[in-house]
Amino acid sequence: MKLELQVKDIISKSILTPAKGALEGFSHSLNPYAGCAFGCKYCYVRQLPVSLYREEEWGTWVDIKTNAAALLRKELIKARKKGPVTLFMSSSTDPYQPIEFKTKLTRSLLEVMLEDLPDFLFVQARSPLVKRDVDLFKQFGNRIRVSMTIETDKEEIRKAFSPSAPPIPARMKAIQEITEAGIPTQATIAPLLPCSKEFPKKLKQIANRVVLDDFWMGDGSRGKRTEKLEIRKIYERMGMEKWYNPHAYKVVLKMLQEELGHVELLVSQKGFQPGEQ
Repeated sequence: MKLELQVKDIISKSILTPAKGALEGFSHSLNPYAGCAFGCKYCYVRQLPVSLYREEEWGTWVDIKTNAAALLRKELIKARKKGPVTLFMSSSTDPYQPIEFKTKLTRSLLEVMLEDLPDFLFVQARSPLVKRDVDLFKQFGNRIRVSMTIETDKEEIRKAFSPSAPPIPARMKAIQEITEAGIPTQATIAPLLPCSKEFPKKLKQIANRVVLDDFWMGDGSRGKRTEKLEIRKIYERMGMEKWYNPHAYKVVLKMLQEELGHVELLVSQKGFQPGEQ
């Protein structure tokens, strides 16, 4: 039985967080919300303080940083004095939470950025709602990349690992529309989940590039965080244990290399870096 989502407004002390670890190529990460309604079972944020020190279960709560736009306007000015401003939105939530349809909080942040354009903005989402802001994305020119998480092409797999996340076909359609609007995009297989042999062909036409990542490269602890989440048991229940190993990505990588042709293909951290300044 799914628990009711708890949504509340909060006043945040800051909105730009100095980037580190896998995001060290960026100057800051930007999270309009805390928590996430999608509650993916494999999410590494489950093992971070923002989740561990919260009474509610991850996936059952979302905090809306209502003063985010005002903070961003001030913090962009300060950040620019220290050097290039390259933003990753978002690292511990999806900037296009279902509540974003109503709050338009992320959209307000994009509008602030267009007043004082950052050197680069990387938008990471798994919600088709992201296509709503194509009109704003266009105004960033080549200073933006919109990335859509597409971990598999199989809906039954998606439902096993992230039942509350948007359907895969809707994500694919959304990122294709953004690509066709002339905005730099990528389809992000992160983390790689069991998929079909047709997966690379499906990705070929929908984004400018494809990025492949897995638990061992991408969870920030060489797979230890994922192991604590007992993701292995889901694979075992589905009879797909062979997919749960640090070498499985190589098979899919070879399939992608053979199919993608002119579409750029990157692996893990290289796919999450700012564009050319």
